[in-house]
Amino acid sequence: MDVSLAGILGAGLLVMASPGPATLAIAAASMQEGRRNGLALAAGVTTGSVTWSLLAAAGLGVVMASHAWAFTLVRYLGAGYLLYLAIRSARTALQRQTPADTPDERTAPASPAASYRRGLLIHLTNPKAVFFFGALYSLGLPAGAGLSELAVIVAALGALAGLIFCGYALLFAAPPVARGYARLKRAFSAVFAVLFGGAAIRILVSRAPAG
Repeated sequence: MDVSLAGILGAGLLVMASPGPATLAIAAASMQEGRRNGLALAAGVTTGSVTWSLLAAAGLGVVMASHAWAFTLVRYLGAGYLLYLAIRSARTALQRQTPADTPDERTAPASPAASYRRGLLIHLTNPKAVFFFGALYSLGLPAGAGLSELAVIVAALGALAGLIFCGYALLFAAPPVARGYARLKRAFSAVFAVLFGGAAIRILVSRAPAG
């Protein structure tokens, strides 16, 4: 299959596992409301991720099959978004942590169904998600990719999202792990800044498909 699935999953792992609104919400739900609600919220985030992935795959698959310039446009948009993530991660690494970085322990427990809806809403209302998935598909999806190739990528990214977000829920349900992550947040941000920057450079130097 003429698709860099390893590259797509590698880039997806970097972005999905990095600290952001979704992971912070999962951490808060897991630590404050328990493992059950944390997993429910993670399932909602995963559903939103799959939804964005399907929409990106459907749109990009049609456009790139007939317009090579669109592939190049998405490539630069994706690289720009990854550079933005690199800069944001670098700024986080350079900033001192404040009490505002920790979840509010006064949050009232919610039902698993409400937690699921909250996770879904968090991800579906994130406008940056379309650029995120655009970056992933431009990284390893050739022009004119078939439905079978798109289906493999969507399924693989969905499975990866489920593993990452549910894994976060299970990890953050343990208070010692949550405290350890909080202490190492700046170090993780520094690593992510380097990795995001490398992924952006890889997209920028890749060749656009002939069209």
